[in-house]
Order: sequence, then structure tokens, then C-alpha cells
Amino acid sequence: MFKYRYHLYRHLKQSLPKILEDARRAADEIGIPQEWRGKFGLTGAISGCHGLITKEVDEAISAVAREVIPNKVFADEIRDIVKDHYGDDYDALLVNTCEAALWLSFDVLVSPPFTGRGDKYRTRYIIPYERHLHHHGGYGRPFPPHYKDVFADRGCTAGELGFYGKRLENVDVIVVPMVGARYTVHGIKYHPAVLLSGVKAEETFKKIEQIAERHIDTLAGFSSLGYDTIGYGYGEKDKDGVPILQKKLGELASELNVPYIVDNAWGVPFIGTDPRKIGAWVITYSMDKAAGAPTCGLIIGKEDVMVSLRRAMGTHGDRYGTWSSYGKAAYVTFDPGKEALAGAIAALKALKNKADKFKKNVDKLYEITLEEFSKMDSRIKHIFKISKSYNSGAVEVNYDDCWEKGVPFPIFTIEDMYAGTNILQIGTDAMGIVQTIAYDGNIFVSLGLGTTDENGDIIEDKVRLAVRGLVRLIEIVAKYANVL
Repeated sequence: MFKYRYHLYRHLKQSLPKILEDARRAADEIGIPQEWRGKFGLTGAISGCHGLITKEVDEAISAVAREVIPNKVFADEIRDIVKDHYGDDYDALLVNTCEAALWLSFDVLVSPPFTGRGDKYRTRYIIPYERHLHHHGGYGRPFPPHYKDVFADRGCTAGELGFYGKRLENVDVIVVPMVGARYTVHGIKYHPAVLLSGVKAEETFKKIEQIAERHIDTLAGFSSLGYDTIGYGYGEKDKDGVPILQKKLGELASELNVPYIVDNAWGVPFIGTDPRKIGAWVITYSMDKAAGAPTCGLIIGKEDVMVSLRRAMGTHGDRYGTWSSYGKAAYVTFDPGKEALAGAIAALKALKNKADKFKKNVDKLYEITLEEFSKMDSRIKHIFKISKSYNSGAVEVNYDDCWEKGVPFPIFTIEDMYAGTNILQIGTDAMGIVQTIAYDGNIFVSLGLGTTDENGDIIEDKVRLAVRGLVRLIEIVAKYANVL
């Protein structure tokens, strides 16, 4: 019925009122209680709607809230917990958000010095053209120039006080398309979607290696996500389950003596991606997304590298000893505060001591998702590839190759998300289900936003209704797309 791809998305835009009406009706039909609506969701946490901490973490925060304890006491406890797991060659630093962790890492490790005589030189770092690249790729001016506006619509504000304002002085970022990926234009807000299920790790690394040789005179680092799923392009793994592309980037960084900065925002320490196995110099986390902590960011990295980051935060210690300090330095504005420090400690201990419980909850989420998607209309359910990730505490539902399979189900972009035209997100909102990350033909479902109890255990009936709502919404969208 639709001669060109954009005709489909134009039709969906015109049909939005009817789609949302059908979504609200479906919520009633599947029995989502009114008192649940807007208070449970498909995600553990997103930046605009933070997750719920457990009773254990809450009690840890309350226990110190009225105690006089210097922040350096908590900072050293976090260091000890991390060293107990990763070894004495690694160190840790807590900041207020994962974006702060990235900003700190890139400014300290990648940007050129700005003091001293003579002209400043430029530096460049390399990232694969992957999902969420506006986060770890946003600290330089894009190269080649045809990517100059690649970040423009990847946030609510693109200009001087938005994503462009993150750019560090005299720093460029080289964007390298991933071999086997597809950057096809999709969405109501029609932009290239980043479709990564077909990424070939070895070929992509060879391409990055060639680009690195071309820019060797200014090369100052590499960066990538730390995720481990096919929807993020990291489905090819070695015999130990380590994503091949990440591992090879770490090896190349070590060979060239430049940092490999890994953004693992939606990941968890200890259970998830191991910085030792991929050769990460530093790896950053948004601890409130999957790790169960209050809002804060964590950096884990090689001890010698972390010295510079800790000095930039003013936490590395007074001149007379190795006890952590909390003085004033360039990035003291990233201080997380005492309550976040105490909560992060409790969350890290839970991850370390109760890893089996964490994995069991993910296993149950995966089982429920499989069951609910098995009930989907048979004409479309085969396009969805469902897998689980302990790194992210999530279940991934990927359909980014459906057009190649002859089923033109709509794919929405991150631009749709910020424009409010991603039907898989605004549709769940209409049903009373807090939306999750659902763009570029990839949906992440995780626990924590009203779907776990005070002990962090899965509440099965709520999870099932949330996933069931997603399935019904997919069928509704498929109907208006004339797929059904």
C-alpha cells in the first residue's frame, strides 16, 4: 500500500490519535488497574524517571543520614569493594551521574593540555557509529565533516547549552560505521536508524584499525559502549563470552598507549562486562539504571589511570598520605554527596554478594517475555529476537532486520523519542506503562520501576502485564502499518 518508506511513517503520523485511543482501550481490555497506571513500567530506570531503591539500600542511606562521617570514609570503602573483586591494579571513583563520569574521563584522558607555551595541538578519538553515540561520542567535533550534525537531534537541546556544549576544546571524534550495520532512514521524524544486529566484529575492527593508522598523529583514544547484545552490535563473542570488537579495541588501545573509555551506563559492576577482559582503561556506570543504587555514576579503571581522574575530582588524597580527600579541584561539581555514596556501597555489596539472586530475576523476566511474545499474532512474532543480558539486567527484543525479512514493521529513531513521535513509547505511556528504551528496532525491558518489591525481587504479575501491554501495542501499530 505504501510506495515509499516515508509514506508509511506519514500515514502513522496521521493515525496517531486513533493509535493512542486503541492503546488506552487495550489497557482496559488486558486489565491494567487504574492505581498501577503511571507507576510501573518496562524499565528499571531512565534519566527522566529514576528507579526505586530496595529496602536494603534505603536503610543504608538512612543509617548515615544524621551521622557525622566524612565523605572520604565512604570513598575508600567503595575502592575496597571494587579492589576485592577486580584486584589491586584497579580503583574506583563515584560521581553524581554517568554523564559526569564520561565528561571527567574524556577531559582528563583525551583532551589536550591547555596550559604552557606555544600553540595548542588537537586530539582525536575514535568511536564506532553505534547506538547512544551522542553520549560517549559527544565530547569532540565529529569527523568526517558529513557527520557534523549527527548529534543535533539526539537531545532536547542541540546548541551551545545542549549536546554541542559538551565538546571539549581542540578535540575531534572520528565516527566509523560498523561493518554489517545498516543506517537506513526510518521513523515519523525521518532520520537514519542505527541497526546493528548484523555487525561483523572482525571486519569492523579492521576498519577501525585502518582509520586509526590514518589519524595516528592526533589519535588520543578509543571509546565504545560496554553492552553485550546483538541489538547493540556486540553479538559476536569469543569462547569466554567476551564481545570480540570490545576486546580488540582494548588491545589496540594498549598497543598505541591511548585510553579505551567504555560507556556501560546500563550495566552493572561485578556481574556484567569485565574491564579486565576487554582491556578498558576506564568503564563508567549509571548506577541507578540497573545496579539498584540511588542516582550516581561510577568509574572503575586501571589504578594508574584513576590517579589522574581522582586528582581532577579532588578526592585522590592530601599531599601527605593516601587517605582519600574531598578537597576542591576542577571537577568537584561532580561530587555525588554522602547519601549517594552510602547507597552505592549498599548496592555494590548486594551485587557482589547476591549475584545469583540478580541473575535469577533476569532469568524470570526473560521467561515471562518469551511467554507473552509467544502469544503475539503469528504473522509478526517471528521478526522478534529475544535475548537476555546479565550485564544490563535486561531482556532485549530486537527486530531491526524485519524489513529484510519482508515484514515492514515500523522502526522508530532516537529523534522520534525526543520529538514525541515514537509510538512504541508514547503508546505505552497511553496505557499507563512507563516507557523504556525502544528505538532503532530494539527494545530493552528491565526490572525496577514498580516491578520489584522492597527486596528487589520480581513482582511477576506486574511484569507480565507490562510486557503484555507492549505486545498488544506492537499488534496495534502493525495494524495501522498494514502489516496485519
